[in-house]
Amino acid sequence: MSGLTTYNALDWSVANCPIGRTMEILGERWTVIVLREVFNGIRRFDDLRVRTDIPRQVLSNRLAKLVEHGILRRTPYREPGARQRYEYRLTEQGLDLYPVLIAMRDWGDKYLAGPEGSPLRIEHRDCGAPVHTELYCESGHRVTTPRDAVPRPGPGARRRANV
Repeated sequence: MSGLTTYNALDWSVANCPIGRTMEILGERWTVIVLREVFNGIRRFDDLRVRTDIPRQVLSNRLAKLVEHGILRRTPYREPGARQRYEYRLTEQGLDLYPVLIAMRDWGDKYLAGPEGSPLRIEHRDCGAPVHTELYCESGHRVTTPRDAVPRPGPGARRRANV
């Protein structure tokens, strides 16, 4: 492991942490529930309300935030005889959140599912096998535990001012 130096997390600022920034957008329960439903094909406001029982104003706020951050886009539709309305579709940025939701589902299945098991199974369209998340390094090695990975300062790292 040439060129690796000792890393002391306390020496580095977390002000520009991508995990913290992500949680500013996604870190509220209803936001993740909305994303779950959109990934499951529920895209219209009224359908989201019925399916999730999210209060109307909360749902409106969460959808607006996801649109503002480029995770969802509003697409117009019109039922015969009705006014134009919008449905919410995932953008490329939103689609990139899929592994995050699968990882959360995997964790919930392991620690929170009832004795009868998970209420949702996600299968690979081609073969029908269950879909799960796995971690790999860029060289293709499987990362099976947190001990298989080592934190290091990245190109955007900033030293704390008082260090």
